[in-house]
Amino acid sequence: MLLPRTLTTVITEKLHTSNKGIVLYGPRQSGKTTLINSIIEDLKLRTLTINGDQNRFIDILSSRNAEKLKGLTAGYDLLFIDEAQRIPEIGINLKIILDSIKEVKVIATGSSSLDLASKISEPLTGRVWTYRLYPISYMELSQIWNHAELDTNIEDRLIYGSYPEVFTIAGYAQKKEYLQNLTDAYLYKDLLELGDLRNSSKIRDLLKLIAFQVGSLVSLSELGSSLGMGKDTVDRYIDLLEKSFVIFRMRGFSRNLRKEIVKMGKIYFYDLGIRNMLIDNLNLLKDRNDVGQLWENFIIVERMKYLSYSKQTASRYFWRTHTGAELDYVEESGNQLQGFEFKYGIKTSKPPASWNLTYPASSYSCINKDTYLPFLLGENSS
Repeated sequence: MLLPRTLTTVITEKLHTSNKGIVLYGPRQSGKTTLINSIIEDLKLRTLTINGDQNRFIDILSSRNAEKLKGLTAGYDLLFIDEAQRIPEIGINLKIILDSIKEVKVIATGSSSLDLASKISEPLTGRVWTYRLYPISYMELSQIWNHAELDTNIEDRLIYGSYPEVFTIAGYAQKKEYLQNLTDAYLYKDLLELGDLRNSSKIRDLLKLIAFQVGSLVSLSELGSSLGMGKDTVDRYIDLLEKSFVIFRMRGFSRNLRKEIVKMGKIYFYDLGIRNMLIDNLNLLKDRNDVGQLWENFIIVERMKYLSYSKQTASRYFWRTHTGAELDYVEESGNQLQGFEFKYGIKTSKPPASWNLTYPASSYSCINKDTYLPFLLGENSS
């Protein structure tokens, strides 16, 4: 199956109209290399491809020597550096290339922002377009499937996730093997090497605890106590996991600190296949007791993808008071404040009275099986 990627058109247009470089972040196996190679093939550009996981030309790309860099790129239209975060001094060397070799277009990808973001943010300010590629989004699937097909596909997405290769694999055993290999071989690679960590078992134990707490308030102190680690160490590990595109945090929304919870956050996974593999549960929905958690994580991450790909700026939160009133998701964009509750099935709900009282100008929606597709595809105003 040829899966459409929203960023194909965006990046292609920038290569045609801009002299800036392209930086593409995203999880390992999310399709970054496939996406860029498809663009290169369509553009028919003579391309030098360098993989940061290999040693080829890394000395030159780390040299800070303009003449060596010109010699490396001579005769090429495009320089494509895959897994660029592994190349020392990559930021300053990309700056030299972009400033002194105007005839060569540059694309760099990274599966972790651990190193790459810090190395390029200052030297490449104003010199690159930066994008993030996620596992396949419902927004992208809507280009090849109608609403009925998307709806029929929902259980697979909640169980097996949305990494591109999952769509090409038939059968439970094969999908489980792929997700196991993905988790073991790729999940911790950048984290352990670039984060200078020694023990993957602690990371896996931490992720497993987080996986069970999707949608719940997470206490760093409690996690640390369970794992025999300090609160600061847990916080550092979670930060590294965020930068490796495994999980992301969401904080509480508040304009009244005395009533609303802001010190504790929630944590979600970029992909549910990874989450389910960590707890070794790929059972069908009818045999699970965590469907509500899966649904909440799915809707939040798919909404994130939609906002990112449609270039909409919005701040994302949950909302909860000390008395127990809560909303799963709050979105603030401009002067608009929207609250949401997520219900699997066709259940509906009303907003907490305290939400309406505190934020009378806000809107509220319940996102269930009848209403989720317009929300994820931007087909309504919510």
